[in-house]
Amino acid sequence: MKLTIISHTAHYTKTDGEIVGWGPTISEINHLAPHFSHIYHVAFLHDSIAPPSALPYTASNVSFVALPPSGGKNLLAKMSLLQQMPKTMAIVKNTLKKSDCFQLRAPTGIGTYLIPYLTYFSRKKGWYKYAGNWKQENAPLGYALQRKLLIHQKRTVTINGAWQGQSTQCLTFENPCLTNDEREEGLKVISEKKYEGPFSFCFVGRLEDAKGVQLIINALSALKEYSGVAHIHFVGSGVKSEEYKAECKALNLPVTFHGFLNRADVFNLYKTCHFLFLPSKSEGFPKVIAEAMNYGCIPIVSAVSSIGQYVTEKNGFLISPNTVSRLEEIILNILTLNESSLKKKAITGYNVVQAFTFERYNKRIITEVLN
Repeated sequence: MKLTIISHTAHYTKTDGEIVGWGPTISEINHLAPHFSHIYHVAFLHDSIAPPSALPYTASNVSFVALPPSGGKNLLAKMSLLQQMPKTMAIVKNTLKKSDCFQLRAPTGIGTYLIPYLTYFSRKKGWYKYAGNWKQENAPLGYALQRKLLIHQKRTVTINGAWQGQSTQCLTFENPCLTNDEREEGLKVISEKKYEGPFSFCFVGRLEDAKGVQLIINALSALKEYSGVAHIHFVGSGVKSEEYKAECKALNLPVTFHGFLNRADVFNLYKTCHFLFLPSKSEGFPKVIAEAMNYGCIPIVSAVSSIGQYVTEKNGFLISPNTVSRLEEIILNILTLNESSLKKKAITGYNVVQAFTFERYNKRIITEVLN
């Protein structure tokens, strides 16, 4: 069986001509590839330098099909959706002819017209993967429209979390991000990790207010002293990166801004850190939470979307309400907890993320979605 995957995943051409793409999606496809005779990945090709987090395809039966990038946050970028639509539609249509089934990854700008096209003009077997917040209130218009189309969809839609009144074609699916070897490695790391202060914290994601970076800085600056906080690591980048760095320097916070890191280096950071910060305003279920929990990084996260269905007071800390004072309260509470309490949280979290393995995800795709 041949599969076409359509997404807005960013790809880049390295100086040696190798094509690389956003790591988490490429890893997922590399692990899915053995279950298909061929996979075509139709996605954006950017004319810029690849970040360290980008990965190559390791499966020989995966072909990348380049799309012109379109969409974005400002008006000009949104207008590019219309400008590039004919070319995008033609590439998708021609690639589908080679395939037996498809997966469209949403929400994405091109999804506003590709979901209707695939729904009404394609007879191919297929499914939609909605990776965003399925219950997002006041969602952007494009996201809200795509979600409405998928709610009334006959094909399968895989979503984050389980929700009351969930349509029958909407299946709760965990985002895969861990191999069985990484699961074994994580268990060993947790068994050896000491949950005694001073503690190390990390944040992995886009450096922006919407992801909670400013909230973290404000909460740390509100603490009277940092004797229980050894270090805070920020991994990622964003338009406010330099502003955050300057603020942390002025506050004399014990932080390091790493920029983008590859998967191995991020995992090594999880192995040494005790806690993960992610006080986002909106999420689906970020893979970084499951990856961090696998290595004993206890999550300190906002209770948005499906996050609270996996992270509870038994295995982490929920920032609810998602405010500076609540996060400060959590940090102060952590500094009073004994090692056995924190170790118990880490082990409980480790057990929860068994659902996020590639092996389990692939098996469910074959047995529950395509069959």
